[in-house]
Amino acid sequence: MTAGFKPKHQRLVLVVLALVAILAAGALAAWALKNQASYFYIPSQIVANPPDPDRGVRLGGMVKAGSLKTAADGITMHFVVDDGKAQVPVTFAGIAPDLFKEGSGVVAEGHMMKDGTFVADNLLAKHDENYVPRELQDMSKQQARQTVAETR
Repeated sequence: MTAGFKPKHQRLVLVVLALVAILAAGALAAWALKNQASYFYIPSQIVANPPDPDRGVRLGGMVKAGSLKTAADGITMHFVVDDGKAQVPVTFAGIAPDLFKEGSGVVAEGHMMKDGTFVADNLLAKHDENYVPRELQDMSKQQARQTVAETR
């Protein structure tokens, strides 16, 4: 009798081990991504089904007109994000992006508190499709095209 497996069985064992290793690596990667994923919510979704307080999420919507208030420290801002169906109060301490203002779109990264307030760690301001940089606002379309072409 010969010791070990036949070559045909050795290949089969190697293929099975390779498949097990690939599946284990995939499961490990999926688990790691699940813990790092930042889910996106709109106000009506976050009000209906709030995430766990320790889970990092993104809240997107419009900054409600008249809701933006700056605290006495000059850094902390309180505002409301609205989607037309629900509203979520947001607190942010830091420097807001230049495009951040009432009536504009915003994506806030942070977490929900148990009291229903969203605490943002980061703000991403969104501009609409009619956005024009400040440098090009007073130019005609032809002048703006020429300026852009010259900078390329």
